[in-house]
Amino acid sequence: MDGYTFEDMWLDLKNGYQIYYTYVRNRYVLFKTAKNCYTQKLLSSDHKNPQPKMTMLTLKRVKEMFPYMEDIEYKIGIQGIDEDNN
Repeated sequence: MDGYTFEDMWLDLKNGYQIYYTYVRNRYVLFKTAKNCYTQKLLSSDHKNPQPKMTMLTLKRVKEMFPYMEDIEYKIGIQGIDEDNN
C-alpha cells in the first residue's frame, strides 16, 4: 500500500480494523485488544522460520516492525481469525 504510514495503521487499529500483513515470510493478522496492547496471530507459517501462533505486542513493538511489513491489507471486524481458519 503506497503512502500507507504507521499513523494510518495506528488509526485503523484504533478504529477496530484488522491489519493483515506478511513479516519475515509469515502471514499475520494484527488487532487491538486493549490500550497499548495488540494481538498478532499467525495465519501461515514458513517451516524454515517457525513462530508462535499468537503474540501480544505493545504499540512500540508494532511501530518497530512496521517498516518491514509487506502486503498490508486491512479489514473491519474480527471474523475469520479463529483457530479453525488457519
